[in-house]
Amino acid sequence: MTDGSIFKGLSAFPLTPADADGVVDTEAFSRMLDRLVAAEVDSIAILGSTGTYAYLDRGERSRALAAAVETIAGRVPLIVGVGTMRTSWVMELAREAERMHADGLLLAPVSYTPLAQDEVFAHFEATTASAGLPVCIYNNPSTTHFVFSPELISRLSRLPTVAAIKMPLPSDGAFEAEIGRLRASCKDGMTIGYSGDWGAASALLAGADAWYSVVAGLLPEAALRLTCNAMAGDRDAALAIDHAFSGLWTLFKAHGSLRVMYVIADQLGLRPGAPPLPIQPLARSVDEAVAEALQLISRVADPRG
Repeated sequence: MTDGSIFKGLSAFPLTPADADGVVDTEAFSRMLDRLVAAEVDSIAILGSTGTYAYLDRGERSRALAAAVETIAGRVPLIVGVGTMRTSWVMELAREAERMHADGLLLAPVSYTPLAQDEVFAHFEATTASAGLPVCIYNNPSTTHFVFSPELISRLSRLPTVAAIKMPLPSDGAFEAEIGRLRASCKDGMTIGYSGDWGAASALLAGADAWYSVVAGLLPEAALRLTCNAMAGDRDAALAIDHAFSGLWTLFKAHGSLRVMYVIADQLGLRPGAPPLPIQPLARSVDEAVAEALQLISRVADPRG
């Protein structure tokens, strides 16, 4: 059984800085990654949705991976998104990540034609057979428009290298019930984590193993402090930190977290470039609201305090 320990705690999802032609700025990318290593996040996940993997060509994805491997240098577990349209392409990306000594894979079922449950199982089965790295199921229906059935999740969990699942926030907010169902239906040791940053505190307090975090890609210290308190069961402290994030959560919901992250990165002087077209940068009128939200978060930025 594959060890799922790299899929626990706070997993930070950085942007992938690139120019208007989609050429990755490896210097700016390395600077972002160094900040995450210094903050002592539990893992770094590159080329996820926040990393704009769907907008990068094959060569630029490889350049981003090479830069991440060189920069992180084994100091923090490195998880690599390998989702793309064709199964054969995913297999190539998975093998490349393994050759480059990444620590794990994140796989979303990306397709233009809507996929059936059995097609997604075959997609994962082929990928896991092609490389030996532990795999996290990337359940992200808001972008892939694919809904994993409970039966499919259970079936996938029994593939030898599938070790974790990244879940969207439950519509009814019933984290404990959902986590209980997943633990009962999946193989022992399968880790359960959530994305949707505004639900992270509730998910971790309910017993989730991981927070797959957009905001941690740029503000790791405060996100780590929320994670540590929630996983220690300190509800009051975790919710207080979550409250400090509330302005940013509002902006994420209003404008999309990816667009807001570009504004944050720009305000931090991290040279993110512009969002990949056709995604448009946010209007300058949003900048002040982002700055105000960052001021509130800065007060809780001590990660272990």
